[in-house]
Amino acid sequence: MWTAVYLATGLDAAIRVEKKLEKEGFLVKKQLFSKEGDEELYEILAPEFEANEIQAVLFDLGII
Repeated sequence: MWTAVYLATGLDAAIRVEKKLEKEGFLVKKQLFSKEGDEELYEILAPEFEANEIQAVLFDLGII
């Protein structure tokens, strides 16, 4: 099952986070979560069993 590990503001930010996590060897995907006016939020999704490890990597990379 896929679970959200990060919310990114804007497509560019979502792509950057997605690419960094893929470079670290994780299987991830992005999905539009919400759009209000010009602001878009994207979920970064990963398999549930990797969520905790991804959170640690996001912290180590200075993303969260």
